[in-house]
Amino acid sequence: MLAFPIRPHADGRPQVMGIVNVTPDSFSDGGRHASMQAARDHALGLLDAGADCLDIGGESTRPGAEPVSVAQELDRVIPVIEAISAERPDAQISIDTMKPDVARAAVHAGAGLWNDVNALRAAGAPETAMELGVPVCLMHMQGEPRTMQADPHYDDVVNDVARYLGQRAGALLSTGFDRELIVLDPGIGFGKTLAHNLKLIASLEHFVSLGLPVLFGASRKRFINAIDETATDAMDRLGGSLAVALHAARSGCAIVRVHDVRETAQALKVQVAISRYAD
Repeated sequence: MLAFPIRPHADGRPQVMGIVNVTPDSFSDGGRHASMQAARDHALGLLDAGADCLDIGGESTRPGAEPVSVAQELDRVIPVIEAISAERPDAQISIDTMKPDVARAAVHAGAGLWNDVNALRAAGAPETAMELGVPVCLMHMQGEPRTMQADPHYDDVVNDVARYLGQRAGALLSTGFDRELIVLDPGIGFGKTLAHNLKLIASLEHFVSLGLPVLFGASRKRFINAIDETATDAMDRLGGSLAVALHAARSGCAIVRVHDVRETAQALKVQVAISRYAD
C-alpha cells in the first residue's frame, strides 16, 4: 500500500480529501450516500473528480448528533472501504471515527489514515494507533458533538487550541508513535462561535508553524451562513468553502477536506498557476 498523502503536493497545493458520509444525518449530505452502493459510487466519482484521498465516516459529528454503536458504525463503513479498495486498489482512504475498534477494522479493510475528531481520547485509542502504525489526525473539539455548540468559551482560542493539540500529540508520542505520522486539525465548527472560527482560520499559519501537517476542514460549514445569510442550505456554500480552502492553501495546510472536490481541485490549480507569475 502506498503511504497516505499527508504532505502537500510538490507544487505546494494541499492534498484534496473528498468527504464520503455513510450516514443518515450528516449536516450537508446526510442520507444521500447511506447505502453501500451509493457511497461507493460517490467515492469513485470523487476520485475521478480529482480527490487525492477519501475520508469515510459512519457517525455524524454535526452539532447535536447522537452517537452510534460500534456495530452500527462498522456495518456502515467497512463494506464501503472494501468496495472502494476492490475497485481502486490504489485509492487512499481515511477512516473518520472516534472508536478504536472501528479504526482497527477499517485499516484492516484498506484505510491508511485514522481521522479522529476526539484526538485519541477514547480508552485504548493511543495504543490502537501505535498498533496500527498508520498516520493519525488529531482534531480539536470542545466538548462532544451533542453539546459542543451550547456555549463555547476560550481564554485565547488560537493558543488554547494549539496547546490542546500539542498536548494530544505529546501523549501519542509518549507511546513511541512516529512523529512523522501525526496530523493536526484545529477543528473548525467543533465547539466554536463564528468569531472563534474566523480567528482560527486567520491564524492557520500559526498551526502550520508547529511543524506537523495541518488538515483543514471547513467545507459547507454553518459559519459561512453566519457571514452570508442567504446560504441557509449547506449546498449553497460553495463560494465560502472555496474561499477558505484557498486561504488554507496559502497558509501552508497539507490537506483540505471538502465536499466539492472538482471545484476545489480546480481552484487550487489556478491559484498555483497564478503564483508562478507573482513578483
